[in-house]
Amino acid sequence: MFLWLRRSFESRFLGIAACFVLYLASVPSCFLHAQGEAGPAKAADDLKQGETALKAKDQAAAAQYFRSALKLDPANAEAHANLGAIAFFQGNCPAAEPDLRAALQASPGLTKVQALLSICERRRGDPSAQADMETVFEKLEDPRLRTQIGIELANIYYQQEDLEKTASILRTLLAANPDNVDILFFAQRVYSELADNTLNKLAVLSPDSARMEQLIAERLINAGDLKNATAHYRKALQLGPKLPGLHFELAEALMEGSAYNPEMEKAALSELTAAIEVDGDSSKVECEIGRIALLQADPTQAFTRYQRAYALNPSDVEAQIGLAELYRQQGKPEEAANYLRMALKSDPLNAEAHYKLSQVDRQLHLADEQKKEMQLFLDIRATRDKVKLLYRQMSPQTAEENAEPGSK
Repeated sequence: MFLWLRRSFESRFLGIAACFVLYLASVPSCFLHAQGEAGPAKAADDLKQGETALKAKDQAAAAQYFRSALKLDPANAEAHANLGAIAFFQGNCPAAEPDLRAALQASPGLTKVQALLSICERRRGDPSAQADMETVFEKLEDPRLRTQIGIELANIYYQQEDLEKTASILRTLLAANPDNVDILFFAQRVYSELADNTLNKLAVLSPDSARMEQLIAERLINAGDLKNATAHYRKALQLGPKLPGLHFELAEALMEGSAYNPEMEKAALSELTAAIEVDGDSSKVECEIGRIALLQADPTQAFTRYQRAYALNPSDVEAQIGLAELYRQQGKPEEAANYLRMALKSDPLNAEAHYKLSQVDRQLHLADEQKKEMQLFLDIRATRDKVKLLYRQMSPQTAEENAEPGSK
């Protein structure tokens, strides 16, 4: 396991602390207002003054007011909770724990207080911290604190080498934080380890199987080695001619490496026909047949296939783009634009759809829209070029991908 990775995530997410102090300051009595009998008037005034100080980001003054309130009302949950939170976000768990525990003793249902206390427990190696975090993670509604607890849990599971549980937590966190770079990096690491583990197990259990050959082919595809990938797909089909997905994947590999070669197109079409026999028809298969028909200058067949693909799956972006292109060629830019907008609704970062829509907008004399779509295409292409460069740096032998539409 990667100890440096665990430490980095533990330290990075402590940075959330500053945000939570501001959160405490912006929501009066964010953990709990005093319940039960009202405390002395002076205690209530101290609590109010403490809240005001928090809003002003004066934690030292706020702490003094909360301590003053506790002298008059020693069981006041609000004062204990805020003192514990202030100490916690200053990185002082030993000072935070007594107040956090006192707040929970006075009011056991304080989920946020339970969350902070569970983090402190983990900091000092308390074995009960994991169970407490698991319980509170399901209850928490505050997104930032739930993220921090989730990261803590993910690190615990990762240290325990329980990759399945780690991945499960990370999927939940990514659903709430889809653009968080740190969580994305953590997830990529865990998913890669899971993939490597399954690959190793497959290699041990069945090194000469069709599935192993298929997996080797997929790895070669990702590395840009289409020639050897095709060879392994063919070997896989010799071992398991009825295995789902194999014929379609081979057809895709043949088309990627065809360079508009009629013989390759013919071979790919044969594999697609076999795919329908083995797997049944699908929008992906129909789109691939439609693509071949376009390459063979058969727009009627292409239109039939793309329509069939759209009927099988109206959300298939490739079918939408294929129909749009055919309508554009027929001189029907309005229909083409409708399908391209559908495609971009499903896949906003689809460079091909933006490029084709810019062409259609030109036909429709929509100058501003045409410029906007072309700029989006250029921006997306530039971003993808950066990604390609990063991949080449990671895998120097990887072949160049095909150029984006309109790049020449």
